[in-house]
Amino acid sequence: MAHLVETMAFVGQTPWHGLGHQLPAQQPIEVWAQQAGMDWDIRETPVRFITGTSGNLGAIESFPDNKVLFRSDTNAPLSVVSQRYQVVQPREILEFYRDLTEISGFELETAGILKGGRKFWALARTGQSGTLKGKDVSRGYVLLATACDGTLATTAQFTSIRVVCNNTLAIALDRNDGAVKVPHSTRFDAEAVKKQLGLSVSGWKTFMDSMKALSERKMKNAEAQRFFLQVFTDTGNSRQGITNESAMAKALSLYEGRGKGSTLPSAQGTAYGLLNAVTEFVDHERRARSTDYRLDSAWFGQGAAIKERALKQALLLA
Repeated sequence: MAHLVETMAFVGQTPWHGLGHQLPAQQPIEVWAQQAGMDWDIRETPVRFITGTSGNLGAIESFPDNKVLFRSDTNAPLSVVSQRYQVVQPREILEFYRDLTEISGFELETAGILKGGRKFWALARTGQSGTLKGKDVSRGYVLLATACDGTLATTAQFTSIRVVCNNTLAIALDRNDGAVKVPHSTRFDAEAVKKQLGLSVSGWKTFMDSMKALSERKMKNAEAQRFFLQVFTDTGNSRQGITNESAMAKALSLYEGRGKGSTLPSAQGTAYGLLNAVTEFVDHERRARSTDYRLDSAWFGQGAAIKERALKQALLLA
């Protein structure tokens, strides 16, 4: 089976998705670019087509409104976009972290490319962490990702990882959703994104205060059932909605003791436990064609949307 992940690198322990090549700690950006498969450029060329009927080669014409993006190393096509499209290079994603790693104490942990180079990302630990009762530790990260196939704006996102189970969760802050999104119709300005994102201690403290409140909110069985029903029911255009009964049952079993860290005082019978049951289901249990398809969904796709819905529902409980 073909994989989404073409190349990826990581430092430290094997990431939750189990993919990539291990690097020694504190490697320079140039090494990351090579080992993560991000040492190439996105190039562009006009869209051209051949006129004529079957068996008769016609003239080569161009279509001025669009351009083709392709890889500099393999010449593999990536996408067809409008002339207004602003390219973000793979190296720019890594360069975003240069001063953060060299001056501010951040440490790159994973980086790589998906879908043959159509999507690429890097994830760095901020150095911030928090502990809930029962020595339940979470660490803060910043994820920067983009795509050149129209599926993702260039997005800088606060992310937390719960150590005991490697569950990942996008961090929502009071002032925004914890993310800065730059559409490809706009030039990517790394310094402006950092300023807007607000790489500060206060944002992490706000998040951990919310998680502490969830860990102190005891749940009744009926409340837990209602929470999972709300998370796994897709209303769509239907008034009643369609509930994913299988997913709901798996998440409930994780909450009731099968999940990693589910019996810690912070999670057992609490709203925090409900939230982590959903994140563990999405990151580790949800059906996917492969582990890398699951990664793509958990960070950027339907899985990320499920986790966002779970976080909103959990915060309402607190």
